[in-house]
Amino acid sequence: MVDMYQSTLNVGFLVGSFAFGYLADRFGRRISFLLSNVLNLITGIVLAVAPNYISILVVRSLFGFGIKGGWMSAYVLLTEIVGVEYRRMVGILYQMVFSIGIIILPLLAYFITDWRWLQVVITAPYLFFLSYYWFIPESPRWLISQKNSAKALEITEAMAKENKKKLSKNFDTLAEDEADSPSASLLDLVRTPNMRKHTLILMFNWFTSAVVYQGLIMRVGIAGGNIYIDFLISGLVEFPAAFLILFTIERVGRRLPFATANIVAGASCLITAFIPDSVLWLKTLVACIGRLGITMAFEMVVFVNTELYPTFVRNLGVSVCSSLCDVGGIVAPFLLYRLADIWLELPLIIFGVVAFIAGGLVLLLPETRGVPLPDTIDDIEFPNR
Repeated sequence: MVDMYQSTLNVGFLVGSFAFGYLADRFGRRISFLLSNVLNLITGIVLAVAPNYISILVVRSLFGFGIKGGWMSAYVLLTEIVGVEYRRMVGILYQMVFSIGIIILPLLAYFITDWRWLQVVITAPYLFFLSYYWFIPESPRWLISQKNSAKALEITEAMAKENKKKLSKNFDTLAEDEADSPSASLLDLVRTPNMRKHTLILMFNWFTSAVVYQGLIMRVGIAGGNIYIDFLISGLVEFPAAFLILFTIERVGRRLPFATANIVAGASCLITAFIPDSVLWLKTLVACIGRLGITMAFEMVVFVNTELYPTFVRNLGVSVCSSLCDVGGIVAPFLLYRLADIWLELPLIIFGVVAFIAGGLVLLLPETRGVPLPDTIDDIEFPNR
């Protein structure tokens, strides 16, 4: 029952990836984000009063459906709405706030011991997010790709005024170039060689990140220690990940830190599995390094994904690739709990192997440091033109 409870949230994530990927590319990033918040508010409260196990599973799936849609739409909107020099900063800050949530959660759970009231408390912020309707603009890039250059110009002029800048005279040219962008199609992700390679490698990395990240979190619950303290410690180690990324990606690039993070996570999992329980401090330390590595990899796969797809298919590309993250999330509970019944450390060995493979595959991707976001598939297939 616990396995299934964990997996149903990721089933919702999986369906939400495709549904909101289409909605965001068809109707806009902003409206998709707002719709997801309405759904999250309703299903979050309904989940808190669900009368039985079956209804909990159903509503939890719907909750996951909305959560994934909101997270993804907001991330793509953030990436598209800032200049290239700020892209990595907003992407990492966006992920850092997730780590803050991971730290707050065990504190809330410690004081709110009834899970239904805990569910109400973590759902309440969605009510506040509805006010974003008046604060958040649509993505100008998306508007241009939909031939709505007038609205895109209005938003961009407001940005220029706020930043005390003058709008570039290249805007009209940009609008003409992007207005002919085709509508998004799944085939666009695999039709050409480079797009196909990027898609397959990113899908495997999303899968690996979810399996290892969620597996290490859930392992805290079966390791035998104080679940609140252990969860808090494992959450705290996520913060250095963000700073390491910020420090390296503009100096070294994306590819090498991304690959290294996966390899470090894999090595840490394998080493942790063979450290005896009698040396608990060392086992905990190495496991935390693994959590640090996979958190870094998880944060990097998100913005590398957005940088490797053209505008008209970017949201769909992130949706499809990140759907493997949700498959990993569905698999992780069964993988962890069932294999741990055979040998407690066996899941760590599996995590280590897949993380090593993911790190090697990352080295086959192109470097995106300082490269403008691509607007067409030709930008991907012929990057030197």
